Amino acid sequence: MSNAMYNKMWHQTQEDLGSLLVKEAEKRTEPLGTQAFILQLLATFYVNYVQIFRDLEDVYDQMVHPQKRILIRKILDGVMGRILELKHEMVELELTEFQYFDDILQDLKLAPQQLDIPIPKYFLKEKLEVVKGREKILSQILADTGFSLSDKKYPIKPMPLEEAVKVIQVSERARQGRLRAMFMKQIYLQDCRAKQARLSGEKFADMGAAALRIQKVWRGFRQCKRTEREREEEMIFLGMNPPPSFHEVSDAVLQADRVAHLRNEVQMRHEEEYRDALVTIQDNLRLMEGPDIKENLQDQIRHWFIECRNLTGSFPDYPKEEEGGSAVIFSNKTPQQVIEDILESQEEEEKSKKKKKKKESKPEKEKEKKETKEKNKEEEEEWKMSPSVFLPTMEEGNNTYRDLWKNRDESWNFPQGYDPEMIKEVKRKEVESEIRMQVDELMRQELKNLKLAVNREKESAAKPGKKNKTTESLYKELVEEGLLIQSLKVNLSDYIGEYSYLGTTLRQVSIEPMPSLLDVRQLVTLYGILPLGSAAVHEKAPLVKSLLLAGPSGVGKKMLVHAICTETGANLFDLSAANIAGKYPGKSGLQMMLHLVFKVARQLQPSVVWIGDTEKIFYKKVPQAEKAMEPKRLKKQLPKILKLLKPEDRILIVGTTHRPFDAELQSFCRVYQKIILVPRPDYASRYVLWKQILQRNGGVITEALNVSCLAKISDGFTQGDIVHVVKQVLTERRVRQQQYKPLMAVEFVAALTSMSPVYQEEEDSFKNWYAKTPMGKKRALVLTGGNPENEKDKGKKKENKGKKEKMKK
Repeated sequence: MSNAMYNKMWHQTQEDLGSLLVKEAEKRTEPLGTQAFILQLLATFYVNYVQIFRDLEDVYDQMVHPQKRILIRKILDGVMGRILELKHEMVELELTEFQYFDDILQDLKLAPQQLDIPIPKYFLKEKLEVVKGREKILSQILADTGFSLSDKKYPIKPMPLEEAVKVIQVSERARQGRLRAMFMKQIYLQDCRAKQARLSGEKFADMGAAALRIQKVWRGFRQCKRTEREREEEMIFLGMNPPPSFHEVSDAVLQADRVAHLRNEVQMRHEEEYRDALVTIQDNLRLMEGPDIKENLQDQIRHWFIECRNLTGSFPDYPKEEEGGSAVIFSNKTPQQVIEDILESQEEEEKSKKKKKKKESKPEKEKEKKETKEKNKEEEEEWKMSPSVFLPTMEEGNNTYRDLWKNRDESWNFPQGYDPEMIKEVKRKEVESEIRMQVDELMRQELKNLKLAVNREKESAAKPGKKNKTTESLYKELVEEGLLIQSLKVNLSDYIGEYSYLGTTLRQVSIEPMPSLLDVRQLVTLYGILPLGSAAVHEKAPLVKSLLLAGPSGVGKKMLVHAICTETGANLFDLSAANIAGKYPGKSGLQMMLHLVFKVARQLQPSVVWIGDTEKIFYKKVPQAEKAMEPKRLKKQLPKILKLLKPEDRILIVGTTHRPFDAELQSFCRVYQKIILVPRPDYASRYVLWKQILQRNGGVITEALNVSCLAKISDGFTQGDIVHVVKQVLTERRVRQQQYKPLMAVEFVAALTSMSPVYQEEEDSFKNWYAKTPMGKKRALVLTGGNPENEKDKGKKKENKGKKEKMKK
């Protein structure tokens, strides 16, 4: 698309955002009704913000105007943060991590794919060089220490030459034997047919009958082929089957990719020109307008000295540098207004000295307390949206767009380069502030000299600064110890699944549906990737410090951890019980290890701290075979670490477990704020999985391969099982044979039978475990008609009674 098209797209998105902000402001003032109405309202806002977020992300990625991109980035972060806030409110109201928007998608006439939250490309674009440099250093350290990934993935066992020759001989003799047996079988069958013909005494048919039979067979074959072709054309015409070139990448898509790549190059070139212009224009302003600004400021401040001396009889105190210097006094004020402010302040001080301090009476305090209690009761009765941190940012960005860009004439700026006049307006203020700082130092010294001449005042001393330490040696030490590992290159889009189309319908009938794989993917995006990728969002959005992925083996928990690191360029630290066993022994060693890990994680953020098989840290009873490993080393330290994490620390602790029921539930849930239950794939997800994994491994889907049948018979099998089966069947030889021997479903059945599925009992055990978690208990109470707030009050009363009994003892 062209620059004009992206500008038009931006203007349209800004208009949609402005109208949405107006609607949200109206709903904040209005009293809201039932909980169902509130959830519907929040969900509608959420879906609308997701659409705006998708459009803004595309615009920001392809816009080449550097000054517009600064504003779009600010609004984009605000929209991203608002989506997280709305998600947090929906979770608090509905008391479940999964929300379904089938009815809203129907009302807004949107496809389910439009609900998918994209991962902003600037997460990796803006720090691509840093990530590549870090990967080179990490791979170099791993190669030096002998822990390269290639050695771990594909171990090669040495074999003697004689044994290798013997293996080749055996396989070659077996091949020749099979061929000889096939030839002998053909000869035997030929002899049998000839013998049978001699015994039966068959006569040869005449030429006419033979020709008629050949014609009949050929015409039937040709008509079958024509009927199949016509049926396929009809199905394509009706839209039931895709066209022949459906899976091939069209020329238009390739051309669009090339154009996008070129636009990225132009974008980088314009950014460099803009950065250079910031420096050159600032230098020119400093040379051309700097002396005049300096002279005017000095005259203004001297005039202030003289007037204050004439009015008060003494020189004023010069504002400190931390307070803002002379900018505090002369901010948007003339010297006469400054003098009037000084006189007013002096009069107020004199009045305050004459007046006596009066204490507030008790009746007034009681009235205020009653009023506040009544207000609180009213607020509790009527639910209102919680105050948003990101709405002012979006409103400010939208107002800037209206004032500056909406009606701006850019006919002169066809290539969409930077606007020098806008840079001058911004840099003129910066130059003025720089010169003001210099003038402040000079005038501060001049004022001291005046005071020394009149009042004989003394000077004060300055404070020294601090030094910083490097982290290269700590980084190398953690890599050598195996605590900092290299993440696999896996995108979140590789986590394949399908939407849950009946979620809202099932909840209306009081049936809690199992989440789909795309619901899990969306939660990982909201809780993990978006906050880690943007520092502005992480500081202000609802803070998620820890995340738990619980589910059967093979559902892709580790893959999601690696996808978070890939999409955000984060470091991956492995603090699994098996990985830290025997490292940094003792209490002091454990504290040193955690100190090193989180120090490097803070300085090289974003970072992900992964704890695999995290149930081992919270074992109810440690198995005898694992006692030497000391799996519960981190149990007391993890809550302390979570308390030390601040909003500015882009660090996420992610735990994965396939046996959460082996852990102590109370301490387990204290550590992990968000618990995501990763289920086995449903029918829709299995159907999409089979199709995409077959195509990615070189398989061709034809009418002979019934994918729906594969999806049905693989019920209970996980994504990992399906991937393993496809790779086992689709060997290089089988891929080459597809032209004359198409794939069939029977080929995959034998490989599936050798694996054990996830039975319904195991899935029910995960459901029962999740029902015992804090969020699961609240959700169960809501479904049964209870009130979670009453349960909270009961819990608090029990805690207070327990504390009182302890105090008495």
